[in-house]
Amino acid sequence: MTTTEAEVAAEASPKLATLTRATELEGLADQWDALVRAMPRPTPFLLHAWLMPWLRHYGDDAELAIHVAHRNGRLVAALPLIVRRRFGLRVARFVGGRQSALADLLLAPGEPFSTAGAVADRISSSADLVDLYGLPTVSRIAQAGGSSLEVLQRVEAPVLDLEPDWDSVYKAKTGSKKRNLHRRRRRQLAELGHLEVLVARTPDELSEALEEAFRLHELRWHGRPDGSGFVTTQGIPFHREAVVALAMLDVPRIVLLRLDGRAIAFHYYLAFEGTMYVHRLAFDPAFSRYSPGLVNTLDTIEAASDEGLKRVEFLGGGERYKVELADRFEPLGHALGLASGPAARAFVNAELGAIRLRRRLKRSERLHRLYLDGLAPVRRLASHSRDAMRA
Repeated sequence: MTTTEAEVAAEASPKLATLTRATELEGLADQWDALVRAMPRPTPFLLHAWLMPWLRHYGDDAELAIHVAHRNGRLVAALPLIVRRRFGLRVARFVGGRQSALADLLLAPGEPFSTAGAVADRISSSADLVDLYGLPTVSRIAQAGGSSLEVLQRVEAPVLDLEPDWDSVYKAKTGSKKRNLHRRRRRQLAELGHLEVLVARTPDELSEALEEAFRLHELRWHGRPDGSGFVTTQGIPFHREAVVALAMLDVPRIVLLRLDGRAIAFHYYLAFEGTMYVHRLAFDPAFSRYSPGLVNTLDTIEAASDEGLKRVEFLGGGERYKVELADRFEPLGHALGLASGPAARAFVNAELGAIRLRRRLKRSERLHRLYLDGLAPVRRLASHSRDAMRA
């Protein structure tokens, strides 16, 4: 092969690398976010401004393993992983953990899928297996992993289309009886004092609204199992930093429902690539008889539609209000596999078995009620333990 032929061949193959320090990711913001925006189902939870604060607040005890590919000096593929040890095994998860909904392998438009495969092949150099939660319905990493990666559906993730506008969608999704109920709840709240809706969007507005969100979330979930990590000692400073960083991209919104100047409900979402991504919401339980959470959610979707967003990603489970509004489900998956040896395969099989057992329990109404109520103290302890290991 001549020198010229060798240079051409080298250009045809992207340069692969693994980033092991957060400082190596810091300078890639623009190129990184371009890959995120090019995803078939873009997720704000992979934006550079989300991942960097997450690494600072949650990543101290993890090994960073972000596998990347460059072509002609340009970032063309990336798989953002962290590695933690469990039972002596190196387990790879997405940077962002379970908060990185819709995370996947990133690939530039026009880049051949062989590059994605080459990036995925690097996983074995840093991990014994992968445990990837929140995959989209169509996933590049699942495709690259093939039969060595088993993907189970974990959450329903309802989706609502907002075209042509919220008023038309709302009337199509609700009957007159339901709309009358919503109006009555809003009227009942207004009878208690001055009712107003505030949409926080600037850094200062968001920082102030976030403190109200922490307060309401704590009120709503006090004494109940809460795996969100929103108001933990790590979650609070993380969100304080992330909401300001994301505000520089005009991504976060916090919609407050206030009564006499005090918030009684909040809805925190991310506006990204024409879509509203629901993140956190809660209300003051003292007003639960008036459904302030639902009233606030309807106001929030209306505000999202008014600013031009065309789609709502509810992301979580199939709660009744979501199902009543949604057009369809686009489930999120959980991928386990790429095991490197017998111990890793045994770990994967045990995890898959536990997931399937939980799914069977939830299908049984009687056992599901036991799971929700009777086992609540046990689940709280388990949740705290998982948060400590996975956050």
